Amino acid sequence: MKIAERWFEKKRMDDRITLLWEPHVARVEQCNIWHVRGRDADLLVDSGMGISNLKEAMAELLDKPLIAVATHTHSDHMGSLHQFDQRLVHPLEADQLRQPDDFPILCTCHWPAGMRETIERQGYHVPDLLIDAYPHAGFDPMTFRNQATEPTQLIDEGDVLDLGDSAFEVIHLPGHSPGSIGLWEKASGTLFSGDAIYDGPLLDEIEGADKQAYAATMERLRQLPVNLVHAGHDPSFDRARLHSLIDKYLAHA
Repeated sequence: MKIAERWFEKKRMDDRITLLWEPHVARVEQCNIWHVRGRDADLLVDSGMGISNLKEAMAELLDKPLIAVATHTHSDHMGSLHQFDQRLVHPLEADQLRQPDDFPILCTCHWPAGMRETIERQGYHVPDLLIDAYPHAGFDPMTFRNQATEPTQLIDEGDVLDLGDSAFEVIHLPGHSPGSIGLWEKASGTLFSGDAIYDGPLLDEIEGADKQAYAATMERLRQLPVNLVHAGHDPSFDRARLHSLIDKYLAHA
């Protein structure tokens, strides 16, 4: 297995938002990591797998207090959360942050029975090994697990994350997981949706998912005056695409 020259890639989306991702992670687990620059504080939305040091990789972006949020606690979204001083999560996801899954998450042969098949049935290719490179010499994917960490703040519906010159409201968007949240900036019409919705196969049959709650979340998202969605996976999209994805899901549901 080759050693990656660098583990994270970055893309500046606009004058305040930067996208980071892990190109050597299989698409099914390749989370979008969003950094939002504010006047008084910055925001980090999700933190990837935790395979390599995210805080070091984004050091050039870190010049003020950082509010790190997990939209939910699946392994691809909370892996590096422990590296940051402020760690926010919904109450229904807090225990999973404190005690992550205790199996080698990068090797699907170690996943719980039926987990791989369920995800593949919903539209993803799931390889035997979820990475195509190692972050450094001596890395052992057969022993890698998410690192447990204690949330420093629990956030729920209606809470506001104030960056000084912008503010994001917490929206509870269950369905994919019980405590999935989005972060909504009304002033710009920008939504960070986590895995509540993204432009790819949505997972509503995995453990912890709830199709009825997911359908209600879709109906709620349709009512938001969204201009732009920055999701947990796959490319960002506009309101028209949001409505198309919602309609497709509800028709299937």
